Amino acid sequence: METPGSQSSLHRANLERVVRAVRMAGSLTQAEIARSTGLSAATVSNIVRELKDGGTVEVTPTSAGGRRARSVSLSGDAGIVVGVDFGHSHLRVAVGNLAHQVLAEEAEPIDVDASAAEGFDRAEVLVNRLIEAIGIGPDKVIGVGLGVPGPIDVESGTLGSTAILPGWSGTNPGEELSGRLGVPVHVDNDANLGALGELVWGGGRGAADLAYIKVASGVGAGLVISGQIYRGPGGTAGEIGHITLDESGPVCRCGNRGCLETFTAARYVLPLLQPSHGQDLTMARVVQLAREGDPGCRRVIADVGRHIGSGVANLCNLLNPSRVVLGGDLADAGELVLAPIRESVSRYAIPSAARQLGIVTGTLGGRAEVLGALALVLSEMGDSTLLGGVQGVDAPTPA
Repeated sequence: METPGSQSSLHRANLERVVRAVRMAGSLTQAEIARSTGLSAATVSNIVRELKDGGTVEVTPTSAGGRRARSVSLSGDAGIVVGVDFGHSHLRVAVGNLAHQVLAEEAEPIDVDASAAEGFDRAEVLVNRLIEAIGIGPDKVIGVGLGVPGPIDVESGTLGSTAILPGWSGTNPGEELSGRLGVPVHVDNDANLGALGELVWGGGRGAADLAYIKVASGVGAGLVISGQIYRGPGGTAGEIGHITLDESGPVCRCGNRGCLETFTAARYVLPLLQPSHGQDLTMARVVQLAREGDPGCRRVIADVGRHIGSGVANLCNLLNPSRVVLGGDLADAGELVLAPIRESVSRYAIPSAARQLGIVTGTLGGRAEVLGALALVLSEMGDSTLLGGVQGVDAPTPA
């Protein structure tokens, strides 16, 4: 039995601290572990040796700043995590290991609005197919991260707005998928997962405070404060799409008028161009035509960018993030949309906040949410389960 404050308790805490740092980063040199944990270089070296001998971590030669170093990552056979992302028109699944390596990934079209049961059934089939394809037993699955295009109620785990996914009314996505797969499922909305994905793997790396803005059929923001996703007490933080721009504007699906979403989301923007560009127009096609010089598409994207910039300016004034990452199809427009966003931010944001803000496009594209789902599991899983092979470390006593 470990006594709080005892030498063995302190040692175990240091072991978990090192494992947590490596788990969240994917891989770190021993010097980076020392900096991120506050432990001495000697302590880190001893702990890494213990973890390696116990099969928890792998150590490989690397270089840092032109000098030889050792890279530490979690063992490839310590377990796998699964990410599942439901978009309005697609299902994407990825399987990764604890060293942040994606082992398999696949996407297929699906009408998510139609039926929650069908969506969960297809997710179950796709997850099992990918696990079988990589040749790892299902008993190695530590957990699943699940992304849905709507706000999740933090207390109940149910979707907080049936107007967004009417076919999912009354469902608890985490319970539904966990019952099918037999493993813990962690659920979040797609904007939060996009923020996690870009924070860990993409355009948000190195930023402790950022906002990920996703513009698709709706508009949402994933907020990262001090390196952690901020969800709010009810799980609805980041609903930037429902900032009011014009009290006399179009009626939004939320019931209000003139929300940011009614000036920027695909369902409101595409009808502006369909009379001249055809009924089959998509936002991805609008972006492509704009990049090719189409004046109408360029004008619409610029207008959308200015409206998004108004919302970003509000975020700057309230939260003062260091970086904004734009995701969704609109991100492929690059400077055609970023320049108008910056223009609005410079006009409406407090100058000191605007000067400190970097506005970039995401680097992960449509994979941001599913990679964020993997990152969600990695952030939520405990460290104690990874110490089973370390000598002298007992399994934690169940509460």
